[in-house]
Amino acid sequence: MTLRVFLSHTAEMFEGYYGARALAALAEHAEVIRNPSTGVLSGDALAEAARGCHAIVADRATPGLPETFTAMPELLAFLRVAVDISTINVPAASAAGVLVTRATPGFVDAVVELALGFMVDLARDVSAMASTYRAGGLPQGRMGLQLSAARLGIIGYGRIGQRLAEVALALGMHVAVADPFAKVTDPRITQAPFAEVLAISDIVVCLAISDASTKHLFNAAAFAAMKPGARFINLSRGELVDEMALMAALESRHLVGAAMDVGSAPDQRPNPALAARADVVATPHIGGMTPEAMEHQAMDTVRQIAALARGEIPEGAVNADAAFRLRAFLARA
Repeated sequence: MTLRVFLSHTAEMFEGYYGARALAALAEHAEVIRNPSTGVLSGDALAEAARGCHAIVADRATPGLPETFTAMPELLAFLRVAVDISTINVPAASAAGVLVTRATPGFVDAVVELALGFMVDLARDVSAMASTYRAGGLPQGRMGLQLSAARLGIIGYGRIGQRLAEVALALGMHVAVADPFAKVTDPRITQAPFAEVLAISDIVVCLAISDASTKHLFNAAAFAAMKPGARFINLSRGELVDEMALMAALESRHLVGAAMDVGSAPDQRPNPALAARADVVATPHIGGMTPEAMEHQAMDTVRQIAALARGEIPEGAVNADAAFRLRAFLARA
């Protein structure tokens, strides 16, 4: 029996996060139904659009809600074209017997390159000066921060944090890391507690994981612990930052600048009130938006669908033991 797959991406999301090559590859393994709506589908609306499909390949904006799983008895798998599955109700999927999968992180270099751009921008006020020129003004030259003489604090030493540390060391920066779950073995890197890294760093980059323990990790106390005149960058998740506290730290000039690719706006985009500030550099959640990063994760879902079509549990499954719908389907096939 041919698998029927619903691709949830809107036209805008498809261009940035799936692409024609991945779609053609997916179609080699399944009948593909595209999202006919111009907006993000969820709950019952997603179930109605995907009715009759065995799998949903979901972009990062499409949640996996209990209503979808219960309204689609034929649904075998919910595949996320991203690493983050925080908007998928995995317990509800497991209770319904629906397999949930995630993609592998193919965006490490893309995010690190954006981090480097943010660091240079904040260190030399590039965006602020360019904006003044565009507005017809003449910006004042200001003393900048030389990265090769500065200390970078990395909060979260996963794949992105490790790669960013390598790049920073190549620039001649001093690097300090805070991560209670990682062990730093490079003797050129200082590993220290969170508050200590904040206190000694000229630029702090948030790359910590998002869970209940890290919500508002960067709050008023954290920003107060940072060096006067420091810069802050968030490339992790919006919920790690108390945005009112960040606003206050910028207003007081305790922090001289911030950059963010994530925030509390829809689809994890930066808060417009913060993004509009002259001392903030903001991008609309584009960290992984390069052809290489996009195609890596899209092709992960192609491989997962191919495995399902062969009757196998794919790599990236997060609740394989609970996928009783899939096992029943394969037993009938």
